[in-house]
Amino acid sequence: MPGITLGDTVPNLEVETTHKNFKLHDYFADSWTVLFSHPGDFTPVCTTELGAMGKYAHEFEQRGVKLLGLSCDDIQSHKDWIPDIEAFTPGSKVTYPIIADPNKEIIPQLNMIDPIENGPSRALHVVGPDCKVNDHMS
Repeated sequence: MPGITLGDTVPNLEVETTHKNFKLHDYFADSWTVLFSHPGDFTPVCTTELGAMGKYAHEFEQRGVKLLGLSCDDIQSHKDWIPDIEAFTPGSKVTYPIIADPNKEIIPQLNMIDPIENGPSRALHVVGPDCKVNDHMS
């Protein structure tokens, strides 16, 4: 399986997001981050999962944890999708950035590949301020 695993440092990739472009290490540097991926925009399960993260974003923020989504579509698709996410998940507000990966170049580097389908997967990494993948927040 390509990509990172527990204890590895997340590559310092330059990413395009719904908020702005940044390097991952700059985003992770001062807090814990929950990085989660989804195969594509406008799918029923992905929509409600991103909505749930939006609904509980304030709970993460109160604990000093940032959220960062990733979906294998472009920025415009993400921006068009956000109103659906919020509409289908009452109480949700997508305040976190969503990374664009339309060429599916980022997901293998982050080991967010379905081993059976060999394509994008629903995956989650807990990333510490040291930019390493962890199995818990301490």
